[in-house]
Amino acid sequence: MSKYTLSLARVFFACVLSLWACLAGAESLNRVVAVVDDDIVLQSELDGLIEQYQRNLQNQRIESPPYSVLEKRALDQLISESIQLQMASRVGIRVSDTQLNQTLNSIAERNNMSLEQFQRALTADGLSFEAAREKFRREMIISRTQQRVVDTRVRVTEKEVSDYLESSASRESSGQEYRLAHILLASGEEDPEAKLLEKAEEIRAQVKAGADFSELAARFSNASTAMQGGDLGWRKADQLPSLFAAVVPDLGPGDVSKPLVNSSGVHLVAMLEKRGGSSKLVRQVKARHILIQVTEVRDESQAEAFIQKLYGQLQSGEDFAQLAKAYSDDAVSASNGGQMDWLSPGETVPEFDERIMSAAPEALISPFRTQYGWHVAQVLEVREADIGKQLQEGQARQVLHRRKYEEELQAWLSEIRDEAYVQIKL
Repeated sequence: MSKYTLSLARVFFACVLSLWACLAGAESLNRVVAVVDDDIVLQSELDGLIEQYQRNLQNQRIESPPYSVLEKRALDQLISESIQLQMASRVGIRVSDTQLNQTLNSIAERNNMSLEQFQRALTADGLSFEAAREKFRREMIISRTQQRVVDTRVRVTEKEVSDYLESSASRESSGQEYRLAHILLASGEEDPEAKLLEKAEEIRAQVKAGADFSELAARFSNASTAMQGGDLGWRKADQLPSLFAAVVPDLGPGDVSKPLVNSSGVHLVAMLEKRGGSSKLVRQVKARHILIQVTEVRDESQAEAFIQKLYGQLQSGEDFAQLAKAYSDDAVSASNGGQMDWLSPGETVPEFDERIMSAAPEALISPFRTQYGWHVAQVLEVREADIGKQLQEGQARQVLHRRKYEEELQAWLSEIRDEAYVQIKL
């Protein structure tokens, strides 16, 4: 063999080794780390979420827990999301580009940004706008799936409403707000309740001795807020989970509750700040709407197209009441031409509440989506009103529903994880 031929052979062999190394690296990056029913979780997804956790903690100046803790939290989250997204796919829950764009515009507006400024802010956080769009789409689908299932599990009785109105919590709900942080030590076969209680007491003692609650949350909490240092944000008394409601009003800034136990595990809640007072007047609106639901015979795109058609008819001057009676899927209001009783802030789901509370009287509100389906709405009147007994009962029912919803959500997430086929390949 000539030296020239030998040199070519060596070059060829080197290229083959280089190509093999690149392919091996790509395979390593995208190897399957978990099988979840009919879906898989890739190493690249896991690495991306871990990096996101690390950025969040760094931005909040919280010391990052060990990599093994981040990896477990991230994998648990991806598995839970996969289960829920597969459930959503089976029942036909979708988020269209129109709905997604409306949500992104709303988020930008709430942060006093234009959509372009919002895109730049996402890029500064290391997330492309397209990646952010898909992230928000996934979150919206998961949220709708949760609402669709968990809402049916929540029941509020008249006695619960009456008891709540007589409690001190209802007097606090009009204005007092709390900024809270939370640690959940999830129950399981490996950690019996007694062991979790002992661990919770140790964490509480560390906080009393001066340890940072947010760093302990990032390290030990099994809650979805762990990588935000357990921060639950500002909440009124009527937005507290039932388990917290009895203890939070008595906590002072810097205090940590005693361990609280329910079916999800053992909880610690910390009071970061308090603010606010009471308010007796509320802005109420009288509105009417037409609801078009997604059903087995009408998918998401058909429901959206139908509501857009009705909106066009209303803009052309057709009678709102007649269209509501003929087509609305809200049987209660449809019989009254789509008209509802006086509504106060917080009495309806957030998407509906946001639209009607900011609309001017007589203005036609363009189609929008809630967990119940597609709506077109119109505000008829606006007034300032004292909080009366009827309003208080409605608010109490909403409060109790929200509290039970959070507890039922955690229970449901545990159930679907137990029922799913999950094979971890790490």
